[in-house]
Amino acid sequence: MRPLIRNLSMAVVGVLAAALLVALPAPAALAAPAPLDIYPLQSTYPASPDFALTVNGQNVPVQDYAGYDIAQFAMGAGEAAISIRKVNNTNIGSYSISPLKLGLTGSVSGPTLNFTVTKDEYLIVKIDGRPDLVIAIDPLETGRPASSGTGIFNVTAAPYSASPGAQYSTAAFQNALNDAAAWGSANASQGTVYVPAGVWTLGTLYLRSNLRLYLAPGAVLKYTGDRAHYDVHWKKLSQNRDVTWFLSTRYSTTNISITGRGIIDGNGMASLQPANLGVNLLVPIYTDQFTVDGITFRESSSWAIMPTRSSNMTFRNIKMFNRFDMGENDGIDVMESTNVTVTNAMGIGLDDPFSTKTWANHIDLFKNVPGSPRALENVTFDDLVSWTHCYGLKVGQGVFQQQLNVTFRNATIYDASVGVGIHHKYGAAGAVSIQFEDIDIERVQHSACGDGNRTWMALWTGATAEGIGPVTDVDLTRIRVRDAGTTPARITGVSGAPITDVKFEAIRMPGSTTTATTLQQMNVTNVTDASNIQIVP
Repeated sequence: MRPLIRNLSMAVVGVLAAALLVALPAPAALAAPAPLDIYPLQSTYPASPDFALTVNGQNVPVQDYAGYDIAQFAMGAGEAAISIRKVNNTNIGSYSISPLKLGLTGSVSGPTLNFTVTKDEYLIVKIDGRPDLVIAIDPLETGRPASSGTGIFNVTAAPYSASPGAQYSTAAFQNALNDAAAWGSANASQGTVYVPAGVWTLGTLYLRSNLRLYLAPGAVLKYTGDRAHYDVHWKKLSQNRDVTWFLSTRYSTTNISITGRGIIDGNGMASLQPANLGVNLLVPIYTDQFTVDGITFRESSSWAIMPTRSSNMTFRNIKMFNRFDMGENDGIDVMESTNVTVTNAMGIGLDDPFSTKTWANHIDLFKNVPGSPRALENVTFDDLVSWTHCYGLKVGQGVFQQQLNVTFRNATIYDASVGVGIHHKYGAAGAVSIQFEDIDIERVQHSACGDGNRTWMALWTGATAEGIGPVTDVDLTRIRVRDAGTTPARITGVSGAPITDVKFEAIRMPGSTTTATTLQQMNVTNVTDASNIQIVP
C-alpha cells in the first residue's frame, strides 16, 4: 500500500500547491515609461547655470530665470524617471520636492538627484543652496490641429507671411485672427490661427468670436513696451503707469479659445524701459464661452490674466511665471465674472497668484471701460500650486460688488505672506460663501505685502474711504498647516462690517498629529467684530 499512499500524498501536495499558486497575487507589473513631449526652448531664454535635467533618458532644457529656474515638458500615461544634476558636479547635501503632500522621495548619487513621478504634476525642487527648480509637467496635449487645411490660418502662410524675429508681425497676426474668426462665424465653428515655434514680436492684438488661437510648443508671443505698437487701455495710479492689454477680446464676443503649449511673454523689466508702459498679458472682457488650455504666461509687469465682466470661462493647465522683483504682477485675477473655473494651474510671482475682485466704474482699471459693474459668482480654483510674497489664495481687495460662492480647493502654498485669506479692503458689498478646501500650506516666510501679516490665514475687513462691507459664510476644511507664520491668524471685522459664520473643519497645525479643537490651537488669537465661529475636529 505504500506506493499508493505515496502517490496519493504527492497528488494532494500538487493540488494544494496549485491552489496556493492561484491564491497568491501576481507580481505587480512594472509601469512603462511615459511618452514625453519636450518643448523646444528658444535661444532668447538662457540655459540654467545650475541644473541639467533628463527625463526617461531624454534631455529637457532648463532655463535660467529671475528667482528660480524652469523646466517644462508633457507626459502621458506611465512613469517619468527624473534625473537632476548640479552643473558644478558638487555632491548634493539636501533636497526637497514639493508639493510635499505627494510624498515624493528620491535617491542621491553625488551631484545627481533621481526620482520618479507617475502622472503629470507641477513641482518645485530645492537642492542645497541653489535656486529652486520649477518642473512644470503638463498632461500630453490633445486635439492639436494640423498646421494647414480647411479652417486653419497659419501665420507663416500667404497672405500673412509672418516671420519670427525682431520685426513686428502685428498686422499679419491680426489679419489672420480676423479671417479665422470670420471663417468660424460663417461655419458655426472656430477658425484656427496656427502659430508655429519661434519668437514673434507683436503689438496689441484683439480676439473676435468663433476663434481658436493655437500656439505650438516653442511659440513665443513677445511684448516689447514700445508705445508705437500698443493701445493704452488704462492707467494704474498706484504705479503712475499707463497699461496696455497685450491680448484682449472684443466686447460682446463668444466661443474663443487659446490653446497649445506656447508662451505669452510680457518681457518683464526690459519692456518697461522704452516708455514705462505696463502690460496685462490677457484680458478676456465682455466675453462668453472662453477657454485657455496649456499656455505659459511669463514676466507680466502688471496683473497677468484678467477675466473681466465675462461668463462661462475655463483656464486649465496654465503656468504663470512672474518675477519676485516686480510688484503688482498678480497671476490671474477673476473680476466681476460668473461661472469661471481655473484648474491644474501654477502661479508664481511677488503678488497674489490666484484671486477674485469686484470694482466700480470710478476705479482706474474701469474708467475707460463701458457698461456697469457686475457681481462675481461661482468661481472655482482647483488643483493649484502657489508661490508668492503675498497671499497664496485670496478674495479681495476690491469688493465693490458682491462676491458669491468662491471656492479654492486642492492647493499647495509653497510659500507666501498669508496662506489663505479674504481681504475686504475696498467697497461695501459682501463676500459671501467662500470655501477653502484641502489646502496644504508649506511655508509662510514673507511679510512684504501681507499688510503686516505673516500667517497661515487672514480674514479681515479694512476701513477705507471706499466703504466697508461684511464677510459671511466662510468654510475652511482640511487645511494642513506646516508653517503657521510669525503673527497671529486673524478674523477681524470692523463695526458695521462684521465677519460671521466661519467654520473650521479638520485643521491640522504644525507638529500636531490631530486636528485642532480651539482657536488658540490654530493660533487664531486676533479676533474682533466676528461671530458664530465653529470648530469641527
